[in-house]
Amino acid sequence: MPDFDFAPRNGGLTHVLDKGLGPRAWEDVLETSGAYIDVVKLGWGTAFVTPNLTRKLEVLRDKRVVIGGTFFEAVWARGKVDEYKRWLGELGLTHVEISDGAVEIPREQKLELIVDLARDFTVLSEVGSKDSSVNFAPYLWVDWIKEELKAGAWKVITEAREGGTAGIFRPTGEMRTGLIDEIVHDVPPEDLIFEAPTKSGQAWFVKAFGPEVNLGNIPPDEVIPLETLRRGLRADTLKEVLLGDRAPAS
Repeated sequence: MPDFDFAPRNGGLTHVLDKGLGPRAWEDVLETSGAYIDVVKLGWGTAFVTPNLTRKLEVLRDKRVVIGGTFFEAVWARGKVDEYKRWLGELGLTHVEISDGAVEIPREQKLELIVDLARDFTVLSEVGSKDSSVNFAPYLWVDWIKEELKAGAWKVITEAREGGTAGIFRPTGEMRTGLIDEIVHDVPPEDLIFEAPTKSGQAWFVKAFGPEVNLGNIPPDEVIPLETLRRGLRADTLKEVLLGDRAPAS
């Protein structure tokens, strides 16, 4: 590849949402995009109904893999957290997601769960409702994120769902920019993973926080396009990232 001096970014997690790809499909994804994938989330309960899960995890062995938080909520609601921890251990998974976007977990109990699971796993917690009609006050987001980080979460994910229609997004897909501004006023962006499944959302975050911003729920086929946004090799971020908002040399 010619040296055009388009330096790679030095940080920024790309958290990919898997909806049930098979091992061979993942081999193809990793061949082209593996260098830019940091975390793979097996969405909601897909891992539980995947017949060839062991083979799939073998393909993904060099990546941080986490099972979606919705499945954790189902496990918690059925009183099966201890069985879940054993299953994660049997699968060889080192990361776990704890959320309460679909099932209401009492606040103190969620924090206790984070403390408990952080003893054996790297915890990604998630804040925000999956119900697009629910709109929590910004100060609650800030308080909850801080509490979960203090309890032992490695990163806190800000909810957006796989379509960008809840949590930090409005049901119309519009970004709740005021909410995000209030969150990052009190929480360092490096402690957060912003769910941003749409190109417009990804571009907004890269322009607002730079190429090193942590972005989540990225579809597997959007990893390369996102990397071009991070490097300013797409019109949406070219001026801000590649040119530093400078006019091109004459």
